[in-house]
Amino acid sequence: MAITSAANKTGNLTISHLSPSVVEFAALREKIGWGETDKKMAEASLGNSLFHVVIRQQEKLIAMGRVIGDGAMFFYIQDVIVDPGYQKQGLGDIVMKHIENYLLTAAGTGATIGLLAARGKEGFYRRYGYQDRCGAVLGPGMCKFV
Repeated sequence: MAITSAANKTGNLTISHLSPSVVEFAALREKIGWGETDKKMAEASLGNSLFHVVIRQQEKLIAMGRVIGDGAMFFYIQDVIVDPGYQKQGLGDIVMKHIENYLLTAAGTGATIGLLAARGKEGFYRRYGYQDRCGAVLGPGMCKFV
């Protein structure tokens, strides 16, 4: 677990690698328009994550991201979220830098790191070396929502 401090235009921030609570996780997802999150499913999902990074201003969760996967061959970046009131301040970049630092040691040669970018956010992830999967070489990316 790493806890560091940083500052932005709105004041001091605390960055940690602790999971957010289920309630604040669900509230942040809803705040950005991802809808209501089943609390029991969220609890299991957070508990099974490989890595978390959360940014708080005082005690308020304002940004987060996590990595899920098998911890060996496959890693998946999930729930990179910044509270709408705190966007455009570099918090997403801080989240991704912590995730990328984790992946430098956790993901060995030959591992795959994936993500699904929200529409319009693809450019954000390209800055970290993620490529569009349009289908030309690797086949189209696919998913199923239940």
